[in-house]
Amino acid sequence: MLDFDTCNTARLSRDPAYDGRFFTAVRTTRIYCRPVCPVKQPLTRNVSYFPTAAAAERAGYRPCLRCRPETAPFSAAWNGTQTTVSRALRLIEDGALDDGSVAELADRLGVGARHLSRLFACHVGASPLQVARTVRIQRAKRLLAEGGLPMTEVAFRSGFGSVRRFNAAFRELYGRPPSSLLASRP
Repeated sequence: MLDFDTCNTARLSRDPAYDGRFFTAVRTTRIYCRPVCPVKQPLTRNVSYFPTAAAAERAGYRPCLRCRPETAPFSAAWNGTQTTVSRALRLIEDGALDDGSVAELADRLGVGARHLSRLFACHVGASPLQVARTVRIQRAKRLLAEGGLPMTEVAFRSGFGSVRRFNAAFRELYGRPPSSLLASRP
């Protein structure tokens, strides 16, 4: 968190470089704002500063309706749909689509399955299922490189539902079976 004097100088000058880096809370109105808020400046003795909007709300302040601090830079709302895609990618990396469906993933994210597919097409250039398949193949390649595991174990640990799907995915992507990666190791 920035010190009081730095925050106060930024607030008084409405410096856009500090937008999203701290929030100004006004004790007399119980409202918190962004440093760039166009409202009349409160007296310095009536303000306190918080590092996040959540911290200001926790202290009992409500967001300004004019500058909408919940949409400040670096917040999830400011990042827009990219935030949803980033969350989905993390869940896919953790195996959300290994056992579940795209509809279940979309429900966890609070969006519809079709909307999630559109977001992936826009931000990633591939569908959630294609991303999940790539993640599974990358996991499998790491397991194969480590060695010591039978193919069946590699298939299941990497998230494939069957050895047949594991082999088919490798053949489709690389044009050869996964066992060929074992042969090419030194």
